Amino acid sequence: MTHRTNRRFESWIAGLVLLFSIVSFAGAQTPAVGSVAPDFRLQDQHGKWHELKDYRGKWVALYFYPKDNTPGCTTQACEFRDNIFAFREANAQILGISIDDVESHKKFSEKHSLPFPILADSKKEVVKTYGVLGLLGFAKRETFLIDPKGVIVKHYSVGNPKGHSEAVLADIKRLQQRAGS
Repeated sequence: MTHRTNRRFESWIAGLVLLFSIVSFAGAQTPAVGSVAPDFRLQDQHGKWHELKDYRGKWVALYFYPKDNTPGCTTQACEFRDNIFAFREANAQILGISIDDVESHKKFSEKHSLPFPILADSKKEVVKTYGVLGLLGFAKRETFLIDPKGVIVKHYSVGNPKGHSEAVLADIKRLQQRAGS
């Protein structure tokens, strides 16, 4: 093999390795609808620890978002905030998760008067467990609706955050009616 052919071959192999690592990274498994939601233990914007199992008996809207104080994430959080009384009336808890730290969450929460826990997953353990770690290292905008028994009943990949809170709330109400609760 000539030097030039050898370099092409090495470049081709390196490209394949990169492609397979991206596909493997992006293809992390999300928990399936119908399975028990993986538990976790994370701190909120006030430093208080939360575990998913603490919310058994309630519906949980567990939403992942990329970054505090970005336009889409702010829209999404503020819409959940604006519907907080309807979620409470439906016996539902809102939990937001991103890879930002507790201090960032505190500032974001105070700036937008968020009345629900924003959980800090700065070690990226929960975003990996839920299969929502994006290629750039941020959480993807996805939501898991979890029933009072801890089972995932719906998984949303959220393109546009506008109206997402209302859609989740409507699904909770529809599922409650179906279950007769």
